[in-house]
Amino acid sequence: MTFEQWMRGTLDRVETALEHYLPGTNVAPARLHEAMRYAVLGGGKRVRPLLCHAAGELTNTGASAVEAASCALEMMHVYSLVHDDMPCMDDDALRRGKPTVHIQYDDATALLVGDALQSQAFVALTADGNGLKDAQQAALTRELALASGSVGMAGGQAIDLESVGRKLSRPELETMHRNKTGALLRAAVRMGALAGDKPSADNLAALDQYAAAVGLAFQVVDDILDVTADSARLGKTAGKDAQNDKPTYVSIIGLEASRELAVQLGRDAHAALAPFGARGQRLAELADLIVNQVN
Repeated sequence: MTFEQWMRGTLDRVETALEHYLPGTNVAPARLHEAMRYAVLGGGKRVRPLLCHAAGELTNTGASAVEAASCALEMMHVYSLVHDDMPCMDDDALRRGKPTVHIQYDDATALLVGDALQSQAFVALTADGNGLKDAQQAALTRELALASGSVGMAGGQAIDLESVGRKLSRPELETMHRNKTGALLRAAVRMGALAGDKPSADNLAALDQYAAAVGLAFQVVDDILDVTADSARLGKTAGKDAQNDKPTYVSIIGLEASRELAVQLGRDAHAALAPFGARGQRLAELADLIVNQVN
């Protein structure tokens, strides 16, 4: 199976699983559930679910288990996007090529959509019959909670908001992005692996090294594309970082140095996968998918 075939098949599985784990519009409150489905379904690159599925292949994770984990990750990610786009944060009107939730509905509905998706992520992780053993449900719930809380994604967003108009050092910028973006990407890799046969400490450490490289590469690439790509390609408003006077890798080290950093992080990701040999192929291909966007 080629990487493209694997990716298309995995994305189809993720979409079907998300349909299953999201409440239907025939369930009250119908408008809230409609807005949740609007935010989640039919769009996005699904990087976190793809990483989760690829890591799960290393530990023989069952189909139901990896689908539950990947859905939880995507719902947590989308909640963050819905809130990030609101007027009190980045105030954006476009996400995944369509109007943001607060534009399509209203601010109050967008706030509730984010709140409900965060809760629904944990519903998916603890649902009866999702293929995860009790101990795995507890472990994955902890991973997701830590990655999305004040020492993870939410904390990174807080640093981001505090940094508008400031000149951050490169280490400060890296800390912000390892929390805001990298924490949930790291959780995606760990959750995929922990949903199957228990990985050894050495293998889990190697996956952490891989995830650290990929997580930072993802943000560096995002900073580059914000400058070099148009809104149609991004699916969100281009040039927002500069418009909002946000510190980025491009603003701190320049465009070419940022490209070189992304490529080096891709190499670091490949190197971290060495203990897995050919079994790490999908994770390596996903690293390439992320980095090659800037070429």
